Amino acid sequence: MKIKSRRGKIQPNVDMTPMIDIVFQLILFFLVSTTFAILPGIKLNLPGSKTAEGTAMQGITITASDDGLLYFNEKSVSPDTLKLELMGFDTGDTKKTEFPVSLEADENVTNGTIVGLFDIIRESGYSVISLRTTAKK
Repeated sequence: MKIKSRRGKIQPNVDMTPMIDIVFQLILFFLVSTTFAILPGIKLNLPGSKTAEGTAMQGITITASDDGLLYFNEKSVSPDTLKLELMGFDTGDTKKTEFPVSLEADENVTNGTIVGLFDIIRESGYSVISLRTTAKK
């Protein structure tokens, strides 16, 4: 009877368990760390909308309160300095025409003020503008 030797054939054995554990931990880390959004601490009474959709908070936030104050992210600005802030803002690798700008206006802010803000934003080179609302219940 002929006996075959197994010395020449080494079977590789790769244990995938440690790799799966690390990938799972990375997924959990990114899920937990990306859910925190820094919102400006400005008290607003946003208008309600039945068709409001949630969006990711990124880019520039311009806030108009009912007492006439304007904020560029969290910095208080005037309409004149808002344009300068927008022009000097570093958008990184993203073009200004594709960089998101979120406009938050109190429900008591006049339509003329909002249109004026849209003009300032567009004159500064930005074209992706969203209005922030709250969902009506």
